[in-house]
Amino acid sequence: MREKNIFISQSNINLIINRCNGDRGILKTEIEKIENFSVGRKKITEESILKLTNLIENHDISELIDNCLAKNQKKTMQILSENNFSSDDCIIIVRTFLSKSKRILYLSKEFEKNKSIEKTILSAKPPIFWKDKELVKAQIQKWKPHKIQKLIYDINNIEILIKKNLSNSLNFVTDLILEKAS
Repeated sequence: MREKNIFISQSNINLIINRCNGDRGILKTEIEKIENFSVGRKKITEESILKLTNLIENHDISELIDNCLAKNQKKTMQILSENNFSSDDCIIIVRTFLSKSKRILYLSKEFEKNKSIEKTILSAKPPIFWKDKELVKAQIQKWKPHKIQKLIYDINNIEILIKKNLSNSLNFVTDLILEKAS
């Protein structure tokens, strides 16, 4: 967190860890969410952490975006229907979507160069965890660089719409996710 200039107290770090019930995968996702949320903010408060972090039984935003990028429409719809995302979650969803899309853009360009999915996965920085490899392979195979660039453009436009009209933000984000998952 310090390396990324995110100012967060030790007690708030402990709160995040406790809410993850010792699951490293969930912890990684929660930290990613906080990093995305912190863009343009000086400090993360305990109240923000309580709103941002999922309870262990909920699907997380990262899983939603991963399944959308893998064009797993059934799982994406299931996650959307099982969660009660709020308007506040929409900016986090959009920023997570943008971050993951940029990574897939890089990987899809690498895949076009070397024509090997295995080499592409191994070249990823930071490395892709073994449990995520199949999902990332599916994402790379389903998205060509020019399509990802259009997706990034669409995500940026949705973020602008959300900032102008927060009351409809959930509709904007849900429509985008469902459109891109199909």
